Amino acid sequence: LCCQCGVPIPPNPANMCVGCLRAQVDITEGIPKQGTLHFCKQCERYLQPPGTWVQCALESRELLALCLKKIKASLSKVRLIDAGFIWTEPHSKRVKLKLTVQKEVINGAVLQQVFVVEYIVQSQMCEDCHRIEAKDFWKAVVQVRQKTLHKKTFYYLEQLILKHRLHQNTLRIKEIHDGLDFYYSSKQQAQKMVDFLQCTVPSRSKSSQRLISHDIHSNVYNYKSTFSVEIVPICKDNVVCLSPKLAQSLGNMSQICVCIRVTSTIHLIDPSTLQIAEIDGNTYWRHPFNSLFHPKQLEEFIIMDINRVQERKKSAGAGARSNKHTLAEAWVRKTSELDTDHQYFCCTHLGHILNPGDLVLGFDLANCNLNDEFANKMNPHHIPDVVLIKKSYDRTKRQRRRVWKLKELERDREGTDTDDERQYQDFLEDLEEDEAIRKNVNIYRNADIPVESDTDDDGPPRISLAEMLEDLHISQDATGGEGANMMT
Repeated sequence: LCCQCGVPIPPNPANMCVGCLRAQVDITEGIPKQGTLHFCKQCERYLQPPGTWVQCALESRELLALCLKKIKASLSKVRLIDAGFIWTEPHSKRVKLKLTVQKEVINGAVLQQVFVVEYIVQSQMCEDCHRIEAKDFWKAVVQVRQKTLHKKTFYYLEQLILKHRLHQNTLRIKEIHDGLDFYYSSKQQAQKMVDFLQCTVPSRSKSSQRLISHDIHSNVYNYKSTFSVEIVPICKDNVVCLSPKLAQSLGNMSQICVCIRVTSTIHLIDPSTLQIAEIDGNTYWRHPFNSLFHPKQLEEFIIMDINRVQERKKSAGAGARSNKHTLAEAWVRKTSELDTDHQYFCCTHLGHILNPGDLVLGFDLANCNLNDEFANKMNPHHIPDVVLIKKSYDRTKRQRRRVWKLKELERDREGTDTDDERQYQDFLEDLEEDEAIRKNVNIYRNADIPVESDTDDDGPPRISLAEMLEDLHISQDATGGEGANMMT
């Protein structure tokens, strides 16, 4: 019989039933039943004392470990058997734990008890978010510059930064006339951005630092670091004139070349022989060259006649040739001079897409004044009259058929003009025409524009649906419905 209530029980060391034993002994005494969790709403991290902020999802293993550490000292006198979460509303700012503990009590009897610990989630901004909100508090800045009037390289660089998520640690991104400024809270983060830029685009960098304050007693110095990154002033579709020494080292290619792509290197093609070459940043700065024309100087030509040229024999020491282009000889006429009989003869690398009657954009070298050091020293007979750049399509039709979009960096900008919008449209068209650049860019399906069942193969190039990503919104759950709001 139980010595307290007289209920018949099996023999046990305490000679008491379970109810009386629990009434006499509370093994959870000394264990706090309430606690506090500090949560940063900006970065959605929890404070792990003394000063570490960790990322934890609701009802995750990491959050369970964080909660148990807060009562670890009190649990040293009992044996923890089980721990788990009790469901609460995500926005209730309450986290409840259900704990099962055991402890040896009177005369060696082991008592097991279940109880609940409730944590109140309090908002507290972490130090990193404090610095972000301050906006003017920074310890390192990366100044990216390109001395050119076109921003194609910057648009491509922006997509690379978004894809690799290097913008997440920035305190602020500021757009100026000829580049971008990235502000960071530490020098290590800025150095990481500089290393990324040097691996993705041809560039060179310099660094400097300025002493802000120092403590002579503790020997602590506070510096602000500045990294200057200069990107080569060459963009896609630029016509360049190489130095004779550089042209010879690239396989005796012509000095007049067309830039077909800028990635980690500058990709050039000789429109008269299809010879290609790649120039890295170090080679460019040893043998610099400039663009002969600005994109605004592009003129529209019409193809009067075109003949594909059979593969020519390579000269001694010639480099590799492009397999994606076709060499052709063309007679062209300016669309602004259709009332005249004046035609131009040229060799082009666009023989695989051009036909008589097509419109094409190019540069007129015969009627322009070339202000270039190397071009002025060339034999005039070696300078072509016209260099064709790309086939011309109806821009309005291309925009109407475009069912995809790109993401942009959130940055401080003074404002966009019509020229910036035109350059951005040029970059979008380059993505549609060049598959090699598309591989490095995240392209998202635009749900606001319906997909047309258009099978016009003769139209402008298009991006297939297989190359597009679905734009994920946090407000939607896996079933496509409205999901629960984040904790605020």
